[in-house]
Amino acid sequence: MTDRLRKSNPWRATALILGLLCIFLAGFILFNLSGKPDTPVSTSAIHAAAQMAGLAFTQPEAELMIPDLEERLDAFKSLRSVDLPNNLPPALGFHPALCSDSPQSGPPIGKWHCPPPPPLPADPADIAFQPIPVLSSWIRNRRIGSEELTRIYLERLKRLGPKLECVVILTEDLAMRQARRADKEIASGLWRGPLHGIPYGIKDLFAVPAYPTTWGASPFREQVLDEPATVVDRLEKAGAVLVAKLTTGALAWGDVWFGGKTRNPWDPDQGSSGSSAGPAAATAAGLVGFAIGTETWGSIVSPSTRCGVTGLRPTFGRISRHGAMALSWSMDKVGPIARSVEGSGLVFSAIHGRDGKDPDCRDKPFVWPGSKSIGALRIGYVADAFPAGDTRSSDRKTLDVLQSMGIELIPIRLPKLPIKPLAMILNAEAAAAFDAFSRSDRDDELVRQVRHAWPNVFRHARMIPAVEYIQGNRVRTLLMREMADLFQKVDIYVCPTFGKDNLLLTNLTGHPALVLPNGFDDDGHPVSITFTGNLYAEANLLNLGRAVQEATDFHRRRPPGFSDQPEDKES
Repeated sequence: MTDRLRKSNPWRATALILGLLCIFLAGFILFNLSGKPDTPVSTSAIHAAAQMAGLAFTQPEAELMIPDLEERLDAFKSLRSVDLPNNLPPALGFHPALCSDSPQSGPPIGKWHCPPPPPLPADPADIAFQPIPVLSSWIRNRRIGSEELTRIYLERLKRLGPKLECVVILTEDLAMRQARRADKEIASGLWRGPLHGIPYGIKDLFAVPAYPTTWGASPFREQVLDEPATVVDRLEKAGAVLVAKLTTGALAWGDVWFGGKTRNPWDPDQGSSGSSAGPAAATAAGLVGFAIGTETWGSIVSPSTRCGVTGLRPTFGRISRHGAMALSWSMDKVGPIARSVEGSGLVFSAIHGRDGKDPDCRDKPFVWPGSKSIGALRIGYVADAFPAGDTRSSDRKTLDVLQSMGIELIPIRLPKLPIKPLAMILNAEAAAAFDAFSRSDRDDELVRQVRHAWPNVFRHARMIPAVEYIQGNRVRTLLMREMADLFQKVDIYVCPTFGKDNLLLTNLTGHPALVLPNGFDDDGHPVSITFTGNLYAEANLLNLGRAVQEATDFHRRRPPGFSDQPEDKES
């Protein structure tokens, strides 16, 4: 055919041959630019991924990557064949102190003097709402037995817990065994300390043998872990009585779990915030003597604010997370929620310190009650977080309380580095903690399937480049340095609880925070103030917080509907 074409019209034949050659070359180029037909790696995919990361590569650069990216896919497949349980940490660690120092063993806790027991009320509600020091005094002086007190709290949990949707499971059999043992020990003269015989609840992220540990999520409803969490073990050794596993938002986000939405005792139409939703609600409603929560980014601070209770978020690494669900290895913390600062300090003193199981947990000195006077503390306040001319807000009134105590407040400013972008550190670590769960599509079983919920975050966090994760942590180092400089000027600073970026900032740097109720908003909901202290300086925070609570009474208020007494919400 081409011979005939060449003879009849040589130019036409040449054009046809050139056209066929162009088609061949185009196909060859497309084949090589797009990668092999049976591989997901193509230059178009590379360009799209680069665009997602805010980068741009030339065509030759993209072509050169293809063999290595194909090998990386094989490497991913190989690594994913290894079973990585949630409690297995990465071979990396976060230390909030910039200089490396050897762990120190702290001295014994300060001598806590049990106060004289006040008269025992006839109304069980009046008993249930008392703070830890009063409960402890009654028990130690045998005004009430641990078994009787435990029955009071169990009855309230059964009757009022459903109203708040704050209980995952009652640990009644365990509680009664622990309470009877406490009564026998105290009767024989053995007193383990201020928590002996006091009923408490724990966020359902912690392992308690023979009971489900659901993490608030449907796929884990039947999960039973055989080894107790360190916090559970230490509280048992302190003589405390576990009465309930309390709700957490699914996989530690929010107040929505597989059984409903945990409610705010002050307004049951409102959620209790999260993710320590159940511990805060149950403590506020007088259903437990105290509770244990966790925080990664506000999960103690936020529900404590919503429910009007006192929450202590300790320095990162102060309390072992062994036996607790891992979400972010460099940000997760464990802390107490109670009805008073003093109670929070007594719980912290029983559970802090290294256990040899959490590699990030370390020993540091802690003496409670502390001996340092309030007057010796340098107290700062975040000046631009308190609006000029504001004289009526609860936050401003807290400053007035501090000044009335003779404290000269020092104005400070928080670091100006970008804070919110560093949330990707949490997102990346959470996606890694639940990698297999997400890839198996079991995240579809979670109740919340919205933008701001874990299923979506687990997915989009896969798009965070490893380089950017590391760069974010380098910015985090700068942030830690600036905070170290700030704490050369003050020992503690005051900030509105959700003022500026203080909540995320201090969770990233690992600083301790104490949140306590300081009034009510126009709708009668509790509000709070936050004190932030230097690393490992919880005793200073507790000293200041206790002094503030001695000068105010917001922590003594009770939510209507959970006590027979009428409540005054005026701030």
